[in-house]
Amino acid sequence: MGNHSFKEYAISSTVEQIIEGLGFFNPTLIQEQVIPAVLRGESLIGQSHTGSGKTHAYLLPLLNQLEDESQHVQFVVTAPTRELAMQIYNEVKKAVELAGKEEVWKSSLVIGGTDKQRMVEKLTSNPPQIIVGTPGRILDMVTEEALDVHNVKSFVLDEADLMLDLGFIEDVDQILIRMNEDLQLLVFSATIPERLQPFLKKYLVNPTHIKIDDNKPSPESMEHRLVALRHKDPADLIMDISKSIQPYLAIIFTNGKEQADELASGLLDRGLETGLIHGGLSPRERKRMLKDLQSLRYQYIVATDLASRGIDIQGVSHVINARMPKEEEFYIHRVGRTARAGLEGTAINLYTEEDFPLIEKLEKRGLTFNFYEVKNGEWREAKSYKERQKRTPVHSELEKKAKQMVKKPKKVKPGYKKKMKQEADKNYKKLKRDSYRKKR
Repeated sequence: MGNHSFKEYAISSTVEQIIEGLGFFNPTLIQEQVIPAVLRGESLIGQSHTGSGKTHAYLLPLLNQLEDESQHVQFVVTAPTRELAMQIYNEVKKAVELAGKEEVWKSSLVIGGTDKQRMVEKLTSNPPQIIVGTPGRILDMVTEEALDVHNVKSFVLDEADLMLDLGFIEDVDQILIRMNEDLQLLVFSATIPERLQPFLKKYLVNPTHIKIDDNKPSPESMEHRLVALRHKDPADLIMDISKSIQPYLAIIFTNGKEQADELASGLLDRGLETGLIHGGLSPRERKRMLKDLQSLRYQYIVATDLASRGIDIQGVSHVINARMPKEEEFYIHRVGRTARAGLEGTAINLYTEEDFPLIEKLEKRGLTFNFYEVKNGEWREAKSYKERQKRTPVHSELEKKAKQMVKKPKKVKPGYKKKMKQEADKNYKKLKRDSYRKKR
């Protein structure tokens, strides 16, 4: 939090009432910079990490600019996933209720997975001033002439880099070309990839660029633990870890849908009640899973990066990286799911030698990693990865030879990889003993 107060901004008594009802005292770092810029009518690019207070950074000033008497769409907020759009819409509804403006400020959630014709009828019979939704369905409503966006004053593009990854930027482009040139465009993105630049240059001329980087890539209340994976199956190691922690909710990250499916299945087979969220699930499955999460059915949920970005999962006490990501920013996003709102959190990382470069980069950014191993459900301090790096070439050669000694079965059966790893581990230990005896 900064040292500023919401009272410093030129906001109405109605918005002050919303802020008070939300229980906000001081603006967050991104709110300090975004709120006055939006109030001045500036277009901007905002960069901040998960949990920074970004949503209210744009919602509060946009609500401040609403004209009660104007019965047309005044601002549009787009999000890459239905779940994220629903969460933003719920914040809009909450703000409207706190303002006591239910009969004046009309809003609509425009997402797929709902009856298209019914949505057309609703939008044409009762035009809203606020639209929150996904680009594809908003574009549908515009082309069906159920939505008139010509007079929209402000347009929010949330999670722009994820929009790009999921292929929705073209839909956004088709919506924007139907809007006025003097539109206030607010783009929020954790990262600004090179592929996003043509879009930004097309629609933004000298925008205000706000980047929140207070040199703290994760909250001080978070601990980062490193646990060597070695030749173990991640599901086995996570089961052992589960005996040593009591999470309110733990998100277990993998690098892709196939890994997520395999890990969730492995944990369920071992008796750990585990949920699963990734982009390959059907809308119905995702909706059911989110409902189960809200009802606290699961203590553990396996997720991919894209799913985690599009969903705000509350109450996460632990983040477990079954596989560490390849890039720093993805690590920051993952661990940003916990230790929010001043609460404590723990990030547990299963690592291999391939992760050393990433760990070093994160250490340079100020993160401190503690090294542990888990035996019989108990944490024990372990040697750092740097000490492990000093292993002699002989050991590396022995590992290579141990793997070569394992014969791949002609007929592949479930669990064959695990068996091959176990056999390679046994071979390595035997070769190591033999090598030691020869030296004596």
